[in-house]
Amino acid sequence: MFQLGCPTRACVQNEILSGLTVALALVPEAVAFAFVAGVEPLVGLYAAFMVGLLASIFGGRPGMISGATGAMAVVMVALVAQHGVEYLFAAVVLTGLIQIGAGILRLGKYIRIVPYPVMLGFVNGLAIVIFLAQIQHFQITDADGIRQWMSGEPLYVFAGLILLTMSIIHFLPRLTSAIPASLAAIITITLIVIGLNIDTNSVGDLASIEGGFPQFHIPSVPFSWETLSIIFPYSIILAAVGLIESLLTLSLIDDVTNTRGHSNRECIGQGIANTTTGFFGGMGGCAMIGQSMINVNSGGRQRLSGISAALFLLAFILFASDLIELIPMAALVGVMFIVVLGTFEWSSLRIMGKVPISDAFVLILVSAVTVATDLAVAVVVGVIVSALVFAWEHAKHINVKSYDDENGSRVYELNGPLFFGSVKNFLELFTPDEDPDDVIIEFQYSRVADHSAIEAIDNLADKYIQAGKKLHLRHLSPECQKLMKKAGNLVEVNVMEDPKYHVADDALD
Repeated sequence: MFQLGCPTRACVQNEILSGLTVALALVPEAVAFAFVAGVEPLVGLYAAFMVGLLASIFGGRPGMISGATGAMAVVMVALVAQHGVEYLFAAVVLTGLIQIGAGILRLGKYIRIVPYPVMLGFVNGLAIVIFLAQIQHFQITDADGIRQWMSGEPLYVFAGLILLTMSIIHFLPRLTSAIPASLAAIITITLIVIGLNIDTNSVGDLASIEGGFPQFHIPSVPFSWETLSIIFPYSIILAAVGLIESLLTLSLIDDVTNTRGHSNRECIGQGIANTTTGFFGGMGGCAMIGQSMINVNSGGRQRLSGISAALFLLAFILFASDLIELIPMAALVGVMFIVVLGTFEWSSLRIMGKVPISDAFVLILVSAVTVATDLAVAVVVGVIVSALVFAWEHAKHINVKSYDDENGSRVYELNGPLFFGSVKNFLELFTPDEDPDDVIIEFQYSRVADHSAIEAIDNLADKYIQAGKKLHLRHLSPECQKLMKKAGNLVEVNVMEDPKYHVADDALD
């Protein structure tokens, strides 16, 4: 199950340096998401360490980075506010168990039903969210403790450092690939700020990251049905949000690296990570698209990069908090802006006029919902809208060719799927009063898809029975035959040369 995947020293060096770059970017994110959830900064940092480490070891996508995320943090706010942080830890433990169950039941494969326009909308929306999350760093705290937007010299300095960071990341790879460009940019900007004594925001302005090693701690909550009734709804939502974000990020990294991760194994890995994190005082988490892109762009492709990132983050907490707190926020914001530029699918803007209007609408809708609410809601909305569009389009595609066979039976050769969207058109294709006494519906090029289709066949059969005629269904697939059992004795099923149709299985996971 566990392989570092690095056969050479150069690979090991590159993975470790990529991990260090990611760890530096993880610090402000973990602190910020802890504030969003209403917990102490160390709760977010411990989650980033534990989830990042265990998901890298046990997950199904080498090179993908996990940690505390905003998508899960917003779900936690109400639970922490109403019941306290101990209930959050219990909910995170249960979240992990639910995710492990999803992996064991092989539910991860269903991420494949997410249409490509939804994927594009998810990526674009998340890029916008990452960009908007950086805007808050353009604020400073005045003497009265009030946050206000930068202006004048502080703004010019901050913006200048961001542009310098982005320039280093863009141009350095043309000179050398010995060190990840993002790491070089962070170190360079930090040395410039310290050396020139430039007054600008730093990581230490967010909060202190100093702490000890996370301690094992069973959540201090009553072990009762009442507790379960409180945390279970939150755990279900957290598990769903975490898996959706993780599996979509997995798909994105697959595309970027031209490799394939294992979705069901990732479900189990995320579950192990969250269950363990809940017992060590962490807020839980999932895959992080921004940090994953930093890692991939820095050359991280193996598990070692994720493990290194987690261990470096722990080292920062234990030994190097004073140094990490000196890093200018401008450097980290510049790194994230580069991530935004690399994550946003600019090609989607060019193809808007070339794809069907429905696909363009879904893409824009998912992006907007991602920004306005959260990723899980956006993906669900996108899948539902795509499914409705699909149903509407395919409802038009059902048609029939009729002829009389050598036995004098009227044969209706059906083409197209029979489902809730097409049943009305289906019923209009037949003329029971005008047909001969024996009628055959040929299903070799059609499928009975749902209960609405069965009811439509029942209604049609009833019309033929009332007319004193027999109705036969021919060439039903085994899956369709199982559905048709609910039709009772209204229909005589005559199966000949039965074609074999089967639902695709996720054998590789």
